[in-house]
Amino acid sequence: MPIRELNLYELKEKSYVPSKRMSDFLSEAASVCLENQNHSQGVELKVTGALEGNIQLSWEETTQQIRDNWSDLQEATEYGATCIAILLLQEMTDLKVIRRSPKGTGFDYWLGNKKDNDFPFQEKAVLEVSGILKGTPSQVNQRLKEKMIQTEQSDDLKLPVYVIVVEFSTPVCKIAIK
Repeated sequence: MPIRELNLYELKEKSYVPSKRMSDFLSEAASVCLENQNHSQGVELKVTGALEGNIQLSWEETTQQIRDNWSDLQEATEYGATCIAILLLQEMTDLKVIRRSPKGTGFDYWLGNKKDNDFPFQEKAVLEVSGILKGTPSQVNQRLKEKMIQTEQSDDLKLPVYVIVVEFSTPVCKIAIK
């Protein structure tokens, strides 16, 4: 299977949600995390779990001002993982993010059909995202289990649930679908 290429800054062209400004925010966070872990342009992200593949990542190199803005690496990890998860989901499925979910629902985003351009969009699935800056495979698996349990509060929706955990030091992305 050929390696797919994704530029983190293409999120703003490829998504309805997040908005263009929010997309740049998320892309900056992901770039900071990748560079913090000493990755360079073209690093290969291994996607495992319910969806599999290898993705070559590129991004706009960060400046000192951007790194200073994202000195809270825990926050950068959360938002950076969101950037990568949304791009991967749109690249590897027929789904797109259509709306942010409020806190307390057990998931982060509502998903709709990628080909549907008519508002209001029809909800087809939900997405929960988590990030780990530097972790082991067992930590990634544990986080995935925790997030799967967290999404149980939305089981009454009877929609597919996508849980994506992005780990930046390897980098690896693990995906579960229930």
